[in-house]
Amino acid sequence: MFVSSRSTRRIAAAVLAAGAALGATALPATADSSQQQARRSHVEISAVQYDSPGRDDRSNRSLNKEWVEITNDGRRAVNLEGWTLTDEDGHTFTFRHYRLGGHESVRVHTGEGRDRDGHVYQDRRHYVWDNRSDTATLRNDNDRRIDRESWGHGHGGGGHHRR
Repeated sequence: MFVSSRSTRRIAAAVLAAGAALGATALPATADSSQQQARRSHVEISAVQYDSPGRDDRSNRSLNKEWVEITNDGRRAVNLEGWTLTDEDGHTFTFRHYRLGGHESVRVHTGEGRDRDGHVYQDRRHYVWDNRSDTATLRNDNDRRIDRESWGHGHGGGGHHRR
């Protein structure tokens, strides 16, 4: 049987097109690596102490009793470098050089202090979290929202919120 070069080219083009279509459907779509890392690690806002216990006297001790807890429920550590924690008024804390291990938590305190395992400090002299209502938003280093926690206006009260 004789096949013309035109027929050969058509068959080859059809085979290549079918192969490309099959290859495209067989490959999984890839998401942003930082988002994949966060999803795998299950990083979330696990608790918020938005109403510092005792008198609100703006002392460093009182400021540091106001905190947001971030938990990594996954097995793998997550580098929080460049991640942010913000409130509704735009107060922003940016993590610097912090590695959150698997099954570990870190508390982000409002006042001044020396960062150590499990505790970092925003070094502020004023309260951040509104006692009546506010929202804490955690974003990764690509500015993708990882988690958000709200209180007040139908979200509960009492000064402390735990998931």
